Amino acid sequence: MTPLELGLELVPAERKQIISRLMQFYLYDFTRYLDLDVDRDGAFPAYPGLEAYWNSGHNKYPYLITCDNRPAGFALVDRLLRSSEGQYYMTEFFVMQKYRRSGVGKWAAHRLFDMFPGDWKVSQIRANEPARSFWHRVIGEYTKGSFKEKFNPQQGNPSQYFSTLNAGKVNK
Repeated sequence: MTPLELGLELVPAERKQIISRLMQFYLYDFTRYLDLDVDRDGAFPAYPGLEAYWNSGHNKYPYLITCDNRPAGFALVDRLLRSSEGQYYMTEFFVMQKYRRSGVGKWAAHRLFDMFPGDWKVSQIRANEPARSFWHRVIGEYTKGSFKEKFNPQQGNPSQYFSTLNAGKVNK
C-alpha cells in the first residue's frame, strides 16, 4: 500500500465553504447520538458559530485535513482566553469514514497539539464511545498517558485535559 500524503491547512475565509460542506457529513455522523434532522431541502442546519472562525479575530482556527490532496476532514480549534479549563479547546474534529483507522486522525491531532503548545481540553458526547476511545488512544500516546478525564456535571460528557508542554511525544 502506498503511503498517504497528509496535510493540515488553515482555511482562509474565501474557502470556508469546504468546512461548511464537510460539516454536513459530521452532523450526519452525530445523528447516532443526537436528535438531528435535515430540513425540507435535505440539509442539516448550519453549525452554530461557524462564521466566527473567520470573523472573530485570532482566537479561532479552522483547519482542513487532507489526504493525497483531497479533503479528509477538519478540525476547529479555539484558543481559550482566561479559562481555567486550559488554553486550547478542540471544539470539533472530524475525519471522513473512508480515512478512519488509517492514522489520518491521529496524525492530524498530534500535528495540532504540536502547533499549539500548552494546556488542552478535548470533549465528546457521552454516548459517542468510538470518539472517546479514539481520544484516549491519541492523547494517551501523545502524552504517554499523562492526561486527566472529567465529566461535565450537567450532561455527563467526558473531557480530557492535558498539556503538550513536556509531553513525552512519540513518532515525531
